[in-house]
Amino acid sequence: MTPQIPGFTQRRVTVADGVALHAAVGGSGSPVVLLHGFPQTHLMWRHVATDLAADHTVICPDLRGYGDSDKPADPDGQTYSKRTMAADVVALARALGHERFALAGHDRGALVAIRAGLDHPGTVTHLASLDVLPTLDTWEVMHGTSAAVGFHLYLMAQPPGLPEELISGAPDAFFGHFLDLWAVDPAAIPADVRAAYLAASRAAIPSIVADYRASAGVDVEHDLADRAAGNRLRMPVTVLQQDWGSALGFDAAELWRAWAPDLKHTPVSCGHFMAEESPAEVIGALRDLLAR
Repeated sequence: MTPQIPGFTQRRVTVADGVALHAAVGGSGSPVVLLHGFPQTHLMWRHVATDLAADHTVICPDLRGYGDSDKPADPDGQTYSKRTMAADVVALARALGHERFALAGHDRGALVAIRAGLDHPGTVTHLASLDVLPTLDTWEVMHGTSAAVGFHLYLMAQPPGLPEELISGAPDAFFGHFLDLWAVDPAAIPADVRAAYLAASRAAIPSIVADYRASAGVDVEHDLADRAAGNRLRMPVTVLQQDWGSALGFDAAELWRAWAPDLKHTPVSCGHFMAEESPAEVIGALRDLLAR
């Protein structure tokens, strides 16, 4: 049986023509939406969500193309743009009765959250990003041998066909590689949760690749347009990031300040899956953000 977030109700909500998202919803109070990363599902928020639900309505969806959410085909490279996925999140919250909400995302979910904050500044009241740079900055800082850590970004940026075929040949090895490599504490992702992540990823290879492919194409175009127009994140922003900036030759906080004038940037010492490895630190940071 697939693990669930204790005390949360499973919902299925239509957010676009022919697209419904699966979401776990719990608690009561001002709304907070939590977006998962790769190669995970909404289940990654299980520790954080139950704490926040004591005084917030907490909404944890599977992003389009992931988990139990719909996985539409991507005929034009637009279906998995972060702009489209951000619109899903706004539609989801609205369908559940929330016109404005705080938003936190990890990894891929953070990229969706950033786009939501840029495109819907009157809707997103507070924004948290866990362990990514904005899409445009990610591509600009990756170079030389240090870029080897992001080999999957380049693989899934290729035209449709080869990436999907290669990953389908050994999906558990591919997705499991990241679960192993990026976790400082392997016990933070127990066997049943790991199995759920792998099963969900095996069933979503084309849409996961399409999500990453969009980040090498249309998502960069959107970020470039925002940079040229001076569009910034105007809400309070908290960024939790592994202390890897100096090792890769750039200042992550400085890059973030260009996008977020009201920024609190905090390095953390755990691995990439910080909501599972260090939930108390993440909870504290989110509660601090919500009080700003």
